[in-house]
Amino acid sequence: MLILQQMAVLFLVMLAGFFAERKQILDEGACKKISWIVVNIANPAMILSSVSGGSWIQPEELAVTVFIAAAMFLCLMLAAAVLPKALDVPKSQYGVYRVMTVFSNIGFMGFPILSALYGKESLLYAALFVLIYNVLIYTYGILCLDAKQEGRAGMLPDTLKKIGNVGVLASLGALALYFGNVQVPELFAQVFDMFANLTAPLSMMVIGASFGQMSLQDMAKDVRLLVFSAIKLVGIPVLGMIAISKFVENPTLLGVCLVMLATPVGSMTAMLAQQYECDSELASKGVAFTTLLSVATIPAVAAICRFLSIL
Repeated sequence: MLILQQMAVLFLVMLAGFFAERKQILDEGACKKISWIVVNIANPAMILSSVSGGSWIQPEELAVTVFIAAAMFLCLMLAAAVLPKALDVPKSQYGVYRVMTVFSNIGFMGFPILSALYGKESLLYAALFVLIYNVLIYTYGILCLDAKQEGRAGMLPDTLKKIGNVGVLASLGALALYFGNVQVPELFAQVFDMFANLTAPLSMMVIGASFGQMSLQDMAKDVRLLVFSAIKLVGIPVLGMIAISKFVENPTLLGVCLVMLATPVGSMTAMLAQQYECDSELASKGVAFTTLLSVATIPAVAAICRFLSIL
């Protein structure tokens, strides 16, 4: 199975990052610098490379993608409202669990998987998810994590500034090139491709290095986090794909939806939790634990979907 092979490849790259951290080569400072390169250069280049290969998508398919993405995030937010209570989570951790439920690692992990499995065409679909994702994480995400928001008079301008980040700008740029039917010059196409090829190895090594700073034994003893991870990585993706398959037949779009739902908790969850002083340790544990489990759960979810004739 191609997806199992791809996850095995990513796991081996993560393992390299883990050993690099153990050898004190990938320390916290180095990981932050590499993360900056991935977020601000490699990932945006991967998005822009989606429109530099000559593959075009019907506009009605993109309209369907916007609808599916919006509906998916709405359903995830509804699930996030219920899940903390169902898991008997302490009220002080409600915000972290809600954000972990809604936001997955579609940038660091989702994009490399999509690029490997479905090619550049899938990244244009994924760019639409990124637009909605970024708007929500800096609005809904902060609303969940920041208990002192009512005193922040300047929050709206600050939030709008963060929404206009390089990932969103790259997504808008890719869509503008697509709808403007602009042919990207070969020189720039090669540059985009070269930077895009950095995304998977660098991001996976950073994720692997983060494991070296965590106690996996302690995480495995957290029964609530373990149950949450099973729901997040298996329950929600399978139920979501069953529902989406009722409305979508395009195999590439179905694959994009699968990856968007099945990827682990997004690293931005831990960053925002730290910024707004909302149990950043729990958020970091959620990111690390679900990332490790996703090596097995993503192929498992794909196999379940194939068994149900969804993919």
